[in-house]
Amino acid sequence: MARRMNYSARLPFTTEQVYGALTSQSYWDAIVEELRKYSENEMTSFTVSDAGIDVTMRHIIPRHTLPDIAQTVMKKDMVITRNIHHDAYGETTSGKYDASIPAGPGSLTGVTELFATETGSTLRTTSEAKVYIPFVGGKLEQLMLVNLRDLWSGEAEVTHDWLKKNA
Repeated sequence: MARRMNYSARLPFTTEQVYGALTSQSYWDAIVEELRKYSENEMTSFTVSDAGIDVTMRHIIPRHTLPDIAQTVMKKDMVITRNIHHDAYGETTSGKYDASIPAGPGSLTGVTELFATETGSTLRTTSEAKVYIPFVGGKLEQLMLVNLRDLWSGEAEVTHDWLKKNA
């Protein structure tokens, strides 16, 4: 059974300013730099077109830093490829992401919405974690979502700081 989670980053900036950040390679470089504090990370592709924004990132988490329950499943370092897409800018801008782990026991997917609020804008992410291992699947799904909440929170801080300096 899959588990779901919503995370909303409320930002005191307009949707145009937030979307502008998403179209900037220096913004994504700042995200990668923040993530490097925790593990090896790199942006492997970045494209802005009339169809929107596409970013691919690679995260490497050393096996010895994984929780014990995850180490029972992962026999090597965890290599996560995250594909992010934001549609072309609109009143409400939708997007999606997926994260894959070679030989991983499940999947992580989600959708995003960027929309205006009275105090600025919100970037909401709805995520779904699925792990296909009996007995420990639910625990691993919950662990993935807890770590994902930390990731989204960190990225929201970088977004706020980047916009404060660059908007």
